[in-house]
Amino acid sequence: MPNYAIGDIQGCFDSLKDLLKKFNFDESKDTLWLTGDLVNRGPKSLETLRFIKNLKGNHRIVLGNHDLHLLSVASNAHPGFKEDTFQDILKAPDRDELIAWLSNQPLIQHDKNLGFTMIHASLAPDWDLDIALQLSKEIEDVIQSDNAFLFFEKMYGDTPIKWTDELTGFNRLRCITNYFTRGRAVTFDGSLSLKYAGKKNDIPDNLTPWFKLPNRKNADLKIIFGHWAALGGVTDTPNTYALDTGCVWGYKLTAMRLEDEVRFSVDSVK
Repeated sequence: MPNYAIGDIQGCFDSLKDLLKKFNFDESKDTLWLTGDLVNRGPKSLETLRFIKNLKGNHRIVLGNHDLHLLSVASNAHPGFKEDTFQDILKAPDRDELIAWLSNQPLIQHDKNLGFTMIHASLAPDWDLDIALQLSKEIEDVIQSDNAFLFFEKMYGDTPIKWTDELTGFNRLRCITNYFTRGRAVTFDGSLSLKYAGKKNDIPDNLTPWFKLPNRKNADLKIIFGHWAALGGVTDTPNTYALDTGCVWGYKLTAMRLEDEVRFSVDSVK
């Protein structure tokens, strides 16, 4: 019963079907780990979300920034952007079921037996596993509460740029969310630099990939993540597994079998 982690799908449903065929996925026996950004930018967000929601078995999902954006628009906290491609979900007869299901997904997954942790984008350097799980729960709780609308309304923004335990209110929640779902490069004190999305080798001298920051407290974790397509699936850093290989940009959709770390990729289907 193997486990397969798949990078950002972003509505590329045809590529997802091709990838599942490549490793003969059996939904009743195999487990999928999905790094978030299930929807948006690609052509078939509704088909993708329906397929994943209706999978048999205990599959593992984390929310990405595009998934949170969908939840925000669905709650009427944000008007959406002109480039959004998830209007099919908002108009679907099963919209409420899909949104409720998505709202109940976490920002982090951890399997002690397999020894893998999955997030969408990054972890703050001061977060060990226990802290990350606690902070994810703070976001999960507010999304599933009567304060969800206010959270989604306040979610957008690039500040605060650095995590401290003293943060409170929506600044705290936004900072947690940005590390989990938007982080790529950081300054050497661990502050987020949310504007940089380029290749690892082109990164400015004052920044470093979050996973290369010295002395981060989560360096002992085997971390699966997506979000940073420009990495091309390569981190050159032990215990870090980048799986967003830019399917929505015309490149590839990639999976990794966790038991032996073998990767499978298919070309983007447009």
